[in-house]
Amino acid sequence: MKSFQKRNPVPIALFGIAVLALGFIAALNSDDLPVIGGGTTYSAEFSEASGLQKDNDVRIAGVKVGKVSDIELDGASVKVSFKVKDAWLGDRTAAAIKIKTLLGQKYLSLDPQGQGSLNPGTAIPRDRTMAPYDVLDAFRGLSQTVDNIDTKQLAQSFDTISQTFANTPQDVKGALSGLSKLSDTIASRDEQLSNLLANTREVSQTLVDRDAEVQKLLTDGNKLLDELSKREDAITSLLNGSRELATQLQGLIDDNDKQLDPVLTSLDQLTSMLQRNQDSLAEGIKKFAPFIRVFTNTIGNGRWFDNYICGLLLPSFGPINEEGCYTK
Repeated sequence: MKSFQKRNPVPIALFGIAVLALGFIAALNSDDLPVIGGGTTYSAEFSEASGLQKDNDVRIAGVKVGKVSDIELDGASVKVSFKVKDAWLGDRTAAAIKIKTLLGQKYLSLDPQGQGSLNPGTAIPRDRTMAPYDVLDAFRGLSQTVDNIDTKQLAQSFDTISQTFANTPQDVKGALSGLSKLSDTIASRDEQLSNLLANTREVSQTLVDRDAEVQKLLTDGNKLLDELSKREDAITSLLNGSRELATQLQGLIDDNDKQLDPVLTSLDQLTSMLQRNQDSLAEGIKKFAPFIRVFTNTIGNGRWFDNYICGLLLPSFGPINEEGCYTK
């Protein structure tokens, strides 16, 4: 057996390049591989796509089993290709496009039926598929239809019918009179109805355009509620601890009420006395200010201080204090 160094490098290089190319192709088509791929590819024919998009969910009984891989026009029908993994589909399987969210996001719902297995090469026919009725499209269609109605002519038509049946029995006459009043009301509110339907159309279109943002908002709200649910025990423990703390504090106050009551009573008396003598205290502080100034000047010479005492000896004692404390 030849060693690796003695072998011809050209076939080895070609074989390595072929293996790399096959690996690259397999990586690009990994979803179509039978073991590690995204599942088996099936297809179904619908009368219309109804807003279904690529990568929308494929569900069986509400459980996600795959996703939509392609949507294309096939003659008078719409061919929807989808992948299903780890789920059985019978040869009488039915498919329906259903609404996933209130904002109009769709998903493909499958109902496995039949005895044998569904052939991936045979599309589910239109007699076993169903498309939903889109409420947003209905509102837009209603607004367009109402815009095209001549309300004045409609009111005149009802008035003519009412006049024609004027001599009919009272019940018929009352019904026609009410119908005429209804037509007059609609005609008088034509502009308001048009504005209402126009605003409805704008709101529905805005919701459709912001579907991803609103869905993300709802998803984040669900995450917040889930987190609050997970933290329910912690929040309950916090509330119970707060209640127990309040109970302990109330017991502490009750136990020390006899000791605290005299202290609080004395403090209340002190504050009452200070309140009553507030003016006197203010006047005393005001008159104490000159003494503080003089005393500060007296002791402001370092180790020594200047001061004099007058009136210690009376003037009758001689020349020491003849003039007394009188100063000019």
